[in-house]
Amino acid sequence: MGRVIRGSRKGASLIFTAKTRLRKGAVKLRAVDYAERQGFIKGLVKNIIHDPGRGAPMCEVVFRDPYRYKLQKERWIAVEGLHTGQFVFCGAKAQLAIGNVLPIGKMPEGTTVSMCEEKAADRGRLARASGCTCLVVGHSDDGRKTRIRLPSGSRKTVPATCRAIVGIAAGGGRLDKPVLKAGNNFHKYRVKRNCWPKVRGSAMNPVEHPHGGGNHQHVGHPTTICRAAVPGQKVGLIAARRTGILRGGKKK
Repeated sequence: MGRVIRGSRKGASLIFTAKTRLRKGAVKLRAVDYAERQGFIKGLVKNIIHDPGRGAPMCEVVFRDPYRYKLQKERWIAVEGLHTGQFVFCGAKAQLAIGNVLPIGKMPEGTTVSMCEEKAADRGRLARASGCTCLVVGHSDDGRKTRIRLPSGSRKTVPATCRAIVGIAAGGGRLDKPVLKAGNNFHKYRVKRNCWPKVRGSAMNPVEHPHGGGNHQHVGHPTTICRAAVPGQKVGLIAARRTGILRGGKKK
């Protein structure tokens, strides 16, 4: 009987979990309320901060609670051009300006947005990584659905009531800088989770991986594997519809 392979250990073990102790918290848009549905509400950008393990900078936005005497602090992904001391407006009647949050049904076609909602009031799910944007492609005739282009290039139809921040998520071009040395990767993944360095399966012994062993480093059988494979066997290209390099340009 072989060892428990790395892929199987990842589910149960705590050494592979994310390093969350120093993280600032989840980024979410405001919980949708009467003020946002019918008009707008003003917030103040108090701070722009770094969140460990996240490529994009985070901003702290403070709103006055509409119902009680207190402040509400929200954490958003900062967009390019946002600065501390800036007033931002959230709601259906907010202006189309950098940093403002409004339903994508109210935006003209061609608007670049980030931190877009996938379902209404889910507080932002799409285009949250550094430099990512969604593009408003078009609206349905009845005004209830909007088509957006995702950062991957694929298109998606979402309800027009989904909200998004106007602008490009800050921190873009992060991958343009070469890593140059392993130490930079070490510090990058140290604050994320234990997933680096990653030993190839074909470099292991047969006891540790289905691809291991042999007199030369070779797999020796197809790397595609079925969806129903048992956990110790399920490595490689799992339930692959196709393999090989993608030829031709992206289909619009």
